Amino acid sequence: MSSVFRPKFYINVPMLLRVVGWLLMILAAFMLFPTIAGLLTGDKGVMGFVWSLLITLGAGFGMMSIRPKSREMGKREAILLVSLTWEILALFGMLPFLFCDTHTNVTDAFFETMSGFTTTGMSALNTLHGVPDSIILWRCVTQWIGGMGIILFTLAVLPMLNYQGGMQMFNAEVTGITHDKLRPRVSNTAKSLWLIYIILTGCLTVLLLFSGMKFFDAVCYGLSIMSTGGFAVADQSVLDLGSIYVKIVVTVFMFLGGVNFSLMYAAVTGHPRRALRNEPLKWYVWWILIGYALFCLNVLLRNIGHSVGDFTLDPLFQAVSVISSTGITEPDFHNWGSLSEMVLIMMMMTGACAGSTSGGAKIDRFIVLFKFLRNEFYKMMHPSAVTTVCINGKGTSYLVVQKVLAFLFVYIFVIIGCGILLVIMGLPLKTAFFYGLSAISNAGIGTEINGISWQFSALPAAGKWLLTFVMLVGRLELFTVMLLFVPSFWRK
Repeated sequence: MSSVFRPKFYINVPMLLRVVGWLLMILAAFMLFPTIAGLLTGDKGVMGFVWSLLITLGAGFGMMSIRPKSREMGKREAILLVSLTWEILALFGMLPFLFCDTHTNVTDAFFETMSGFTTTGMSALNTLHGVPDSIILWRCVTQWIGGMGIILFTLAVLPMLNYQGGMQMFNAEVTGITHDKLRPRVSNTAKSLWLIYIILTGCLTVLLLFSGMKFFDAVCYGLSIMSTGGFAVADQSVLDLGSIYVKIVVTVFMFLGGVNFSLMYAAVTGHPRRALRNEPLKWYVWWILIGYALFCLNVLLRNIGHSVGDFTLDPLFQAVSVISSTGITEPDFHNWGSLSEMVLIMMMMTGACAGSTSGGAKIDRFIVLFKFLRNEFYKMMHPSAVTTVCINGKGTSYLVVQKVLAFLFVYIFVIIGCGILLVIMGLPLKTAFFYGLSAISNAGIGTEINGISWQFSALPAAGKWLLTFVMLVGRLELFTVMLLFVPSFWRK
């Protein structure tokens, strides 16, 4: 349809529905894994997956059969598609939880599913005892899908979207300040990123198997840790396995999950210097080392270290887990003291590198902020000076700097707004604001780090829906979702 004859509020809804249909078909394909696993083991939850699979397939096939008059998709359609797709997938992804009776209501099931897709790791379940293995696997699969992004996977398997809003969808879902294509076609870029993701997940799973871990547990932890989601297989976390080897392996792959995947692609394709010279990666490593040193200092000052591991591997594991937003905490972290809690909060907020599977505001944005502030202080003494924010030896446009500053302001505003609303709902002040930060940073760390026995399941229904929205906002980095609430978005 020519733009000349478009109505004022024209949106290519048939094309959007067709793409959503493809997405649901892909989601149904992922549901096959827990379904097959349930059939092979005689899992009691397998019929719930069979019904979920059939419903998702039916809805997907129905939407996919739509034949739009125009396949044109602009920026508005791309943003709308990305924003709504995550909610639609969560609606269908929660069906196994409802059919298997692990979650008694829609609120808890949707909360669990969105927590999985956004790799947040919050859970509405008090215990995993008695939960079917197929559900345990599905929780980890949702995190793995969300780690790299379902839209990015669709771009990889549906090359037709390369010309139909593919770049807009890529920019709307992939985290970061700017987005560089690794290869000329968006679909090839998506394939490259997903290939690295799959290889790393496979390597992690194999290494976990070498520790003597059961195959099922190794697969689940491989999916949840590589996605930096952190869902556990049992009430005990991976730390309770008591193996130094497992802790080292998990630490390494959590670190890799926080690295920009385009840098890993450059390293394996013969350009390792690009990764070594990358400024955000250097800041990422230094921030981990600083966090590690502060954790060690606090353990020393509080005299709670009883072994070599308490001063070496444990603080390093905790620093990497927090900054990568995996969210696995040491069992005795609530004894580490206030300094450690403050370091944890700062690392949760900054997050790791843009273009990774981690959450947080991303360390790239804080680099821009610090360099912008440095320039402003310099210009106070030298008003005529012309300065620019340089990253990796290249100047950053002022428009990008403005966008970063706006992002960080809105980021803090969402945390404050979420905290205030949770306090109104009856949560303690400290708990409310910590939950807001945990949700928007997709870290999923509960207040048990403070010694507070407040479970996510104890939240009121309104609180769960609020945190679900904040998780989504954090995963899609604010603007993609919040643009839908701006009136100018809906005007031509």
